[in-house]
Amino acid sequence: MTQTGKVYLIGAGPGDPGLITVKGLHCLRAADVIVYDAAINPALLREARPDAELIVVDRNAVRGSLSEEVNRLLVERAAAGKVVVRLEKDDPFLFGSGSEEAEALAATGIPWEVVPGVIAAVAAPAYAGVPVTHRNFTATFAAIASEEQLMSMAWDKVASGDSTLVFSVAAGKVEQIAEQLLAHGCPSQTPIMVIYRGTTLQQQTISGVLADIGVHVRAAGIDAPAIAVIGDVVGLRSHLRWFDRRPLWGKRVLVTRAAEQALELCELLEQAGAEPIVLSTIRIEPAADYGPLDRALAHLEHYQWVIFTSVNGWRAVVTRLRDLGRDWRVFGNVKLAAIGPATAGALRASGFQVDLVPSEYVAEGILAAIGEVRGQRILLPRADIARETLAAELRRRGAVVDEVVAYRTVSEQTAPIQLRELLAAHRVDVITFTSSSTVRNFVAMLGDSVPTELLREIVVACIGPITAQTARQMGIMPTIVAQEYTMAGLTSAIVEYFAGRKN
Repeated sequence: MTQTGKVYLIGAGPGDPGLITVKGLHCLRAADVIVYDAAINPALLREARPDAELIVVDRNAVRGSLSEEVNRLLVERAAAGKVVVRLEKDDPFLFGSGSEEAEALAATGIPWEVVPGVIAAVAAPAYAGVPVTHRNFTATFAAIASEEQLMSMAWDKVASGDSTLVFSVAAGKVEQIAEQLLAHGCPSQTPIMVIYRGTTLQQQTISGVLADIGVHVRAAGIDAPAIAVIGDVVGLRSHLRWFDRRPLWGKRVLVTRAAEQALELCELLEQAGAEPIVLSTIRIEPAADYGPLDRALAHLEHYQWVIFTSVNGWRAVVTRLRDLGRDWRVFGNVKLAAIGPATAGALRASGFQVDLVPSEYVAEGILAAIGEVRGQRILLPRADIARETLAAELRRRGAVVDEVVAYRTVSEQTAPIQLRELLAAHRVDVITFTSSSTVRNFVAMLGDSVPTELLREIVVACIGPITAQTARQMGIMPTIVAQEYTMAGLTSAIVEYFAGRKN
């Protein structure tokens, strides 16, 4: 007999993927099947299991036969023993189809649970700096979403109360709402705010009063789903505004790192208010021949030092040891050096003591800090295109250096047209380069010649002097060169640059 699964009706929140609840995220990660609204933030789907079945539905069209099809999907998959997540924007029971889906599940005896979500009617105003209730203004608010019933709504009752009114409608309907409220006695100077794509990095806020909000909305050219907040609490935005006051708000930053390494920089940029656009110019691949690395790892006791110049090198070595059926004990008494706090952190996270982390996060920093190396044997597991400075200088000082390729940095060839389109459409404010290879491959994607007219108004930010030097050699003039050669240092340098431009 087939074991019955279970369905979780989960609210994904209003747009910011960080607003999903802890329980909702736990269920999402465990699901066999995810039936999700087209309007949810796609970043949430990265939390799904690689083998999970993903099924998209258009929430705005979930009526009639399509609604019945969604219900059938939930029942069918759960009856087959699957753990099913129905991921809905905002909250499944507020203006959503979750209540109808719950009824269908209850009628068939399928086990189900509701995991409530953060609702846009509260979250979008909060991100715009407006509380929907305030002890000095009103203790109540009304959330309204019924475009089809706007004409038949009891406007006299809606307009006569002192509650904050929150409408979830297309922005094009806001003028009609304002006209109805004015016609039923609301003062013409009643504050109103329209929030488009609330809680996301594309959030746009339009403020006015009932008498003129239609003019402002038409001027903005928005006729998409939005939140309209009406009431005196709107005036609090002037001093409670926070989300769109972050230092890089509205800046679009191109991240050229390998996709698997871009997350840290993207998160830091988002925290500062920027919108990261990941368009990788490189990707990390395994070494073409593991023979030299395998031989070195088989005789680690012969080395006094192993120097890791990047997190990639460390990951490659750990992966290779695992593949060979060996573990950390092979390092014995070998000293470990790491260039940069990220590399050192990766070693420490694996339980290793790091003997040397230079204060300057480049090869020259190791050379200044490592001391006497004459007669010592040093292993450098690194990329196939790494700089020769470190190995050459260690040899000059009398060390025996074994350089082995642990991984390859190769050019990403999938998006040259997309890159040119981004630049030509002026959709990029900042380009970040985190290594010399990202610069070289960026230029290669553009056809080995830098289109200066496309880069003229774009800020170029390099993680450090070596990357900046490569940029200059390739015909790109850096605007920003970070003093701390880390993702945090690069982000801080960008923030400082734009802060200086405002002063």
